Amino acid sequence: MMTREDVMSRQCDICGKKPQVGNLVSHSNIKTKRRFNPNLQNVRHQFPNGAVRTLSVCTRCLRSGAVRKPVARPEKG
Repeated sequence: MMTREDVMSRQCDICGKKPQVGNLVSHSNIKTKRRFNPNLQNVRHQFPNGAVRTLSVCTRCLRSGAVRKPVARPEKG
């Protein structure tokens, strides 16, 4: 089964934050490459026109209020 991470890139849909590359430094000071992934969360966002869509958003955008969450999901039945 394919998840959202298999299809989408690890990028924030609001600010465009992507993984960064850095060094993993061992105790003996040997450096190997590693990735710093952004902390992305899947959040339902309500656009100004009223449409609701699930976005992959970094936690900085969540804290800053860049995402407007919908009031409630409409009940079925």
